[in-house]
Parts: sequence; C-alpha cells; structure tokens
Amino acid sequence: MKYTKKEFEKILKDKVVSECGVTLDVASADQIYRCLAMITRQIMSDRQKEFQAKTLGQGKKQVYYLCMEFLMGRSLRTSLFNLGLNEVAEAVLSDAGIKIDTIYEQEPDAGLGNGGLGRLAACYLDGMATDCIPGTGYSILYEYGIFKQKIVDGWQQETADNWLPGGQVWIKSHPDQAQEIRFDGQAIETWEGGFHHVKYENYNSVIAVPNDMYVAGYGTQGVSKLRLWQAKAPSFDMSSFNAGNYNTAISQSASAELISKILYPNDNHTEGKILRLRQQYFFSAASVADILNNHLNQYGTLDNLPDKVAIQLNDTHPTLAIPEMMRILLDECSYEWDEAFRICQQVFAYTNHTVMSEALEKWNVEIFRSTLPRIWQIVQEMDRRCRIELNKAFPGDQGKIDYMAIIGDNQVRMANICAFTCHSINGVSKLHSEIIKDSVFHDYYLFKPKAFKNVTNGIAYRRWLLASNPGLTHLLEESIGDGFKRDASELKKLEAYANDPAMLQSLGEVKHQNKVAFANYLQKATGQVIDPDSIFDCQVKRMHEYKRQHLNAMNIAAEYLYLKANPNAEFIPKTYIFGAKAAPGYYMAKQMIRMICKLGQLIDSDPAVKGKLRIVYLEDYCVSLSERLMPASEVSEQISLAGTEASGTGNMKFMLNGAVTLGTLDGANVEIADAAGQDNEIIFGMLTPEVNALKGMGYHPQAFIADDNVAMAVLDLFERGWNGENFSEVTSNLRNSDPYMVLADFKDYRRAQHTVQELYRQKETWNRMSLMNIANAGIFSADRSVMDYARDIWGATPVR
Repeated sequence: MKYTKKEFEKILKDKVVSECGVTLDVASADQIYRCLAMITRQIMSDRQKEFQAKTLGQGKKQVYYLCMEFLMGRSLRTSLFNLGLNEVAEAVLSDAGIKIDTIYEQEPDAGLGNGGLGRLAACYLDGMATDCIPGTGYSILYEYGIFKQKIVDGWQQETADNWLPGGQVWIKSHPDQAQEIRFDGQAIETWEGGFHHVKYENYNSVIAVPNDMYVAGYGTQGVSKLRLWQAKAPSFDMSSFNAGNYNTAISQSASAELISKILYPNDNHTEGKILRLRQQYFFSAASVADILNNHLNQYGTLDNLPDKVAIQLNDTHPTLAIPEMMRILLDECSYEWDEAFRICQQVFAYTNHTVMSEALEKWNVEIFRSTLPRIWQIVQEMDRRCRIELNKAFPGDQGKIDYMAIIGDNQVRMANICAFTCHSINGVSKLHSEIIKDSVFHDYYLFKPKAFKNVTNGIAYRRWLLASNPGLTHLLEESIGDGFKRDASELKKLEAYANDPAMLQSLGEVKHQNKVAFANYLQKATGQVIDPDSIFDCQVKRMHEYKRQHLNAMNIAAEYLYLKANPNAEFIPKTYIFGAKAAPGYYMAKQMIRMICKLGQLIDSDPAVKGKLRIVYLEDYCVSLSERLMPASEVSEQISLAGTEASGTGNMKFMLNGAVTLGTLDGANVEIADAAGQDNEIIFGMLTPEVNALKGMGYHPQAFIADDNVAMAVLDLFERGWNGENFSEVTSNLRNSDPYMVLADFKDYRRAQHTVQELYRQKETWNRMSLMNIANAGIFSADRSVMDYARDIWGATPVR
C-alpha cells in the first residue's frame, strides 16, 4: 500500500499526539523515531499476517532459519526503504523542518550478533521476504548485544551493549505463546506393556517468551518474521522471600534469566561452557516446540511435516534442535524411532561456516549428561545406531567409524549429529564447499555424497547500495535505469560503460564525495582527521589470527620504515582503516589490536611520515558504521590464509561499492575474482593446495624470515617496541609457530601493496577496475542465495 504525503503526515501527527501527548513541531527526535518505528512496525505486522494467510491458503512449505545470532543493525531506514515509504517520510519531516537522518541516528544497532554469521542471517530474512519465500528466523533476545568496544591505551575494553531501551519499539512480546524448557534432573525410562515411557524428575524449568520483529521485502508483499526467545523464571519463590531469604528468592529467577542476558558468554571456564550449552538448548527447544505447535494447529498431524517445513541449522549452535525434535516425536507423539528419525532427516539441513576444527563444537559428556539428561539418552541411542550404519558402509574400519561417530573422546560432537542426520550439508562458497568435502567432512562425503551442496553467501545489497550510497545509486539510475534496485543482476549493464571516460570520471567523483563525507563524519564523531585524497585501504571484520590483521600491520610497519629511510620516495598517501572486535577471551587477538593502535600512534607522532601514512582504528565497529564506510572504501583487504575463510560477506559489500579486492584466493574472493575478472582485483599469496603442501612438509617461519630483510626489520621493530612497550607476544608467535603462515605470504603481500600504488596513479585504470567490480556484484545478492537454498535444499517455492 502506498501513502500520499498528506495521508502519511496525518498518520505520523496522530501517532505523535496519541503516544507522546505532543504535536509534531515540538516532539523530540527520539519521540519522532519511536512513533515512526511504531507506524512502520504495524504496517509490517499487518502485511505479515496477510502474507502468512496466503502461505497457508496455498499450502506452501515454510522455512525456519535457526541461528545463534542475527546482526540486524538498525531497522527504520531499511524498513521504510523496502516498504517504499522513505521518500514520503522524508518529505513530511522536511516540511516540519526536521532532517530524517537525525531521526535515523536515534536508533541503536540491534547488535544481536558478532560478525559474518549473524549478518548473513539478517540478510537472508531480507532475501526471503523479497523473494516471497515464507521465512521465520529464530534466535535469542539478548538483553545486551555483542558488547560495546572501547579502546583504552590500545587495549580493547568490553562494556555492556544496552541496546534494548531504544530497540524495544521494534519488538512485540507474545507471553501467551511461551514454552517451558526443562534442564537438569533425571530422565527415567520404563517399558510397560510394550510401550515406552519417560518420566522426568527434579528438573529446573525456564520459560521461553517469544518476541517478534519483522523484515519487509523490497517492493514485494513478503515479510519475514524474526522470533527471539527471552528467558524468564517460571515463578517467584514466595516462601523463601516471606521467610526473609531474599537472596535465594532473587537468585533463582536471576539464574533462569541469565540465559538471555548476553551473546557468547566467555567460555574459558566451566560455568561459561554450561551457560552456552543451556543457551543453545533453550533456543533450539523453544523453536522446535513453536514450529511443531504451529504445524499441528494447521494440519493436525506431524506425518506431513517434511512436505510443509524446512529447518536450516545455521552452523552447529542450533544442532540440539535435532535430538529435541526426536524427543518430542518419541516421548510426546509416540512415534517409533525409525519413523521419527526419517522425519528429522527430511526436515533438517545444515550450513557449515568454518573449516576451523575448534569451531566445530564438542561438549564434554559429563556437562551434557547432567544439563540435558533426556537429550543425552537420545544422543546415546543416535550414536549407537549411527555406528551400526557406518559399519555397514565401512566394514571393520574402526578408526573411521570412531572419527565419524556422534560421541567419542568423552565428547558429544555437534557437527557429526548434523552430518549424520541432515539431508543437506552446504558450504558457503565454491572453494569452501570443496574444502569441506576434502577435509573436515571427507568421510561423511564418502558416506552420503548427494547430501553435499554449495550455496555461496549473499548480502541484502540494497542496504549497502540504495540506502547507504545515494551518489552511486543516482549515477546507476541515470546510466542503466532502475531495474537493478529489484534485480541485482541488472548491474551487469554498467559494463557497457567500462571504456567511457565520462562515466569513469563520474564514478571517481562519486567515490571522492563519499570519502569526504566519511572523513567529515569521522572527525565529528571521534576527532580523528583523515585526508580524503589519500587511498582508503580498509580491513573490517572480526579480529582473528586467521584473518591476518597482523599481516596488514607488518606491511604498514614496513612502509613506515621505508618512508623513514627514503623521505623523498614517490608515495601516494594511504589511510589504513581497521574495524574489529576481539572475542573477550581471545588474548592474542587483543594483543593484535594493541599492536595496530600503538603503531598508529607511533606513525602519528613522527613528522617524517606526516601526511603520508595514517592508521585509523574504528572503535565499536557495527552495521551502521559499515553502512558509512563501504561507500568510501577503495581497497578491500581480504587477506586470510587460503583455505581458512569460509566465504566472507564484507568482501561483497566492498565490491558492490566499487572497492578493489586486495586478497588471497580464499572463500568468496575466488568467485569475486572470477566474476569481475582477475585483472580487476589484486591477488597475492599461496593457493590452498600450496598451503596444504607446505603444512605437509612442515612449516618453519624462520626460513622465510632469514630470506627477507624487511621481515627481519619489522619483527625487530615490534619486538623492541617504542615508548616503553613492545609486542613480543605477537612476534614470538610469528617467529616460532605462525599458525596462519603470515611470513610465508609477507613478501608477496608487499608486492601486491606496491601494485595498489602503481594502479592508483592511473586514475582511469583504477576507476575501470572499480566499475567492473560494481557491474559484477549482482550474483552476491541475498535474493539469489535464498533462491538457491529454496530450489536445491528447502524445496520451497515463492508465495505469489
């Protein structure tokens, strides 16, 4: 439904009066934000009800996407955009003398995620809605998001991200649809007259209360729902309270509510591990109960569940949904094991997001058994049957069977539960999907080859182009029409202008304006001054050794030493922009942040390199900051060791905004280089087979250091340090183990950085590379990814 300016003005004015008791002309920016959010939310809620009615009327399959995190960012701008109301809202506010950007700034980021995994999930809700695939996301309503990051003297400090007060307006609670989740206690199995009974005793209950947010599709009737579970205590202990034992009374309800306090509690200790396991079971069990209740209300039977329901497990965190569904089918619906398992096999699919073995979760058997006694019994039976099946496929190969089994080495292996049960196992880029078949899941690939698929990640591209980069959007509209707003593949039409000097100049001008805008924002927000005429070289992602921010830092240090020694050398000024949070318990990542920040201070304080080199560390990097940075970016640093990054999605946002990838052939970089042409990216470093060969021979970083004077000088600089501080923990790690082969790739990385300088001097060449990236970014749309899932994995079709 479209509103005229007059209609929308009336709706907004009425809402401000009814909610805030004031008129629009005196309302505060926060009051206007809340009222606009309420209006937008109501429109989406109404549309979702209509869309759901149509879905059920057509008997369509519904998709449920389970993920520990959804990094939603801000909702107002994107929702107005997707509903086609952004211009009318802007006009109404403008008449009242109010800038809409001021209103957008009132909204906190919903930081219910940590990086690529959570942002991907958010992008897929947008893609499902736009493609009219009926989709629901499930996660936890974390009271505090990931964490707010402050950098104090180079050290990351975490503070609570209290996003809910400003974010609550997007969420509606449904306490009438709450689920009871049971932990601890004992599960006692008995057989009577051939029937199996389970009695659950001495358990502790936590109530899961659903809270719903909505995501509207762009220009379609589709609306996705995100259902977030909040943990509540089942009741209050009045007897303890009345007896004066206030602490006992309060602590029982506090321990229940701990489950939805914070995303990824530190698990360097047993308490943290138990809390993570409780979080995972809490949200998986609540989601499965909700899915089955909805289905039973509609169809009255679970026999047809696989025809009407597809559940995607995004990484291993929601794995417990599988044994939980088995529990309900066996204990509450009296299905036989084989039939229950067949239903689970057909309903569940699993997305793997990592080749890092430490991220393939395993739970200690004692913790698992005491926290989830009934689920433990089911997992034991799954393991027994799994071993029988595997023995048929690999007779007598006990080593293989033990490695593939669900329980082993006193641990429950989540990835193996998924691999054994799910009908589909997919990686998230072409390279990654091949690697998991060759390495992590090689034996499962031999066992069930047809289950393995690839769906390359995609992004909700309209957020990073239409909403964040109006200058480029306008240039595209003028040259190729506006079809690309609905269909990203239409960006390809831009290729016709690859040799048009006027277009290349216009593209360069748009980029420069975006750089000026970002520099102005940065100065206003943080006081840091950067030069819009310098190259903006960006590495923004989680801080992790495998992402190799320290490789980037080593090169900056090398450039610093070079400029000190050669003050008259030709050098285009560079601004290196970093943004990253380190996991609270990840010591080495925190050391890397300190090293980068202190290197920045050293460079700033040295007049010899003033105006040539600059490091900016963006504190508390988040979705909203990403929306500002991407349009201004020129070099996209994607420098993980080949074979370690599953896909990446930041690389796609950079590409879409015309940044040139400086990267290894890892993750989706491979497909980015294929799409835009390798000569439009700057590729360096070993290939995955070379990495594996070097590992096989035994990798010794010292051999690479001995052969490279620059590496030696840089390591010495960091080791000696300056101003009384050194970075010997990072350098000794690099000298002695260097798990991600920074030193093996260092020389070639410097060559690639030198190539950046050479190409950037040739303005037309650089702008052409930029254009070719924009023109070929269409395949990385979440709309396309979702349709791949729908066709190849979910068996779902759009509601029209």
